[in-house]
Amino acid sequence: MTSQDNPLIRLAAEMPPAELRRQFVVGGLFQPGALNLHWWETDRTVLGAAIPLGEPLALPAEAALRTAYFLERREAGVINLGGPGRITVDGREYPMGPHDALYLGRGAKDVVFASDSVAQPARYWLQSYPAHAAHPVKHIPFAESLGIRLGSRENSNERTLFKLIHPGALPTCQVVMGFTRLEPGSVWNSVPPHTHLRRSEVYLYFNLPAGQVVFHFMGEPQATRHLVLHDSEAVLSPPWSIHCGAGTTAYSFVWGMGGENQEFSDMDPAPVGELR
Repeated sequence: MTSQDNPLIRLAAEMPPAELRRQFVVGGLFQPGALNLHWWETDRTVLGAAIPLGEPLALPAEAALRTAYFLERREAGVINLGGPGRITVDGREYPMGPHDALYLGRGAKDVVFASDSVAQPARYWLQSYPAHAAHPVKHIPFAESLGIRLGSRENSNERTLFKLIHPGALPTCQVVMGFTRLEPGSVWNSVPPHTHLRRSEVYLYFNLPAGQVVFHFMGEPQATRHLVLHDSEAVLSPPWSIHCGAGTTAYSFVWGMGGENQEFSDMDPAPVGELR
């Protein structure tokens, strides 16, 4: 897809910074004692965050979905970015250690999030997409995740990519999720940048110290823009947009994708030397 096919691409190249943030940055979802959701029309994505404290938090039935319960026709992936907790799905409890993931298949009805400690609560990040089939709920311990070393210290992009919810580990309809952790002294992610027209992506930046930011680059390769991201803010990356970033310090980010293709290597490169 090019700017001639989609007016939003042309608009993104011309939006003032405040409007660009309004369209593509999602913040404020992580609130103590609350579960918050955000709808993005691309691939009918729903984002969510939950920080349960003294009382567990139940995944609600969203009026916008027009279904009896949230996952009646959807699936979801969850990653715990905080302290130890538990997720109960239709009466079965799954322990959620730091960086553990849980896949929620279509038809899971009662989903409840809890923390083991109020002092160090769990911080759950959720992404949900429509599902054409029902696959079993599956817990993915971080200790069993596949870590891939990428980049180099010389290029300031030494990092480890952890695949959690992906076709090599379990069947899903759309959702693919994991996270990337940069090594101290490295600041660049997703270099060289790329697009993937067959799926959209959401980045959630975390472990970013107070006073530090990530400059996230988006847009068409020949018309790039940038967004300034703080800790626990997410950026929406449409299929036509590149996505890469550089921070003022090392950080981590969750990447989650939905769309027609689950092949992780299905990317259209945008060489750094050709960016404008």
